[in-house]
Amino acid sequence: MADRYALVVDSTNNNIKEIPAADRLVADNLLLSGTTPTLTIGDAGAEDTKIVFDGNAQDFYIGLDDSADDLLIGLGSAVGTTPAISIDENLVTKATAYADTYLAPTSSSNATTINCRGGNYFKHTLTENTTFTFSNPPASGTGFSFILHLIQDSTARTVTWPNSVDWASATAPTISTGSGDDDFFVFATSDGGTIWYGFTAGQAMA
Repeated sequence: MADRYALVVDSTNNNIKEIPAADRLVADNLLLSGTTPTLTIGDAGAEDTKIVFDGNAQDFYIGLDDSADDLLIGLGSAVGTTPAISIDENLVTKATAYADTYLAPTSSSNATTINCRGGNYFKHTLTENTTFTFSNPPASGTGFSFILHLIQDSTARTVTWPNSVDWASATAPTISTGSGDDDFFVFATSDGGTIWYGFTAGQAMA
């Protein structure tokens, strides 16, 4: 890469000068304009590069761990310190920990919708007989699955599954009938929800 020099306008003397090596360019707003704007960090040297988000209580970074050839997102300002997510040269992504906040869809007029854009864990307490609909799955060619946690009412309620769900031996499970019983089901699709594969993970767990 050719030598490049950082320049700044000196409004006092009305000239352009090179920023001294020990100085920093500070700006409240930085805009890269154009049809294909590009920001390059690093010069192909064998060294870590990073962007640090300097917070009041916590700092975070996005950086290249050059020795490992990994892109990291982590806590702090030192690359490799407390990483949360890493992506290697084969695009294999690893997370230190994963936590998914469950969603609690409610039923209305005997209908309950599971919106797949909301997450991968849904918890529904039955208050009436209900028919489930699975909406907004990813497009065909993308795998997607979710857990449905059902809690039975004090009055035994029934569930009707979407016609697109295939169960083992073509037989849908009968949900537990005891008050407060916990049933867990897993659903998976790879064709945009044309076919969902349903699995019983556990029943009457209470």
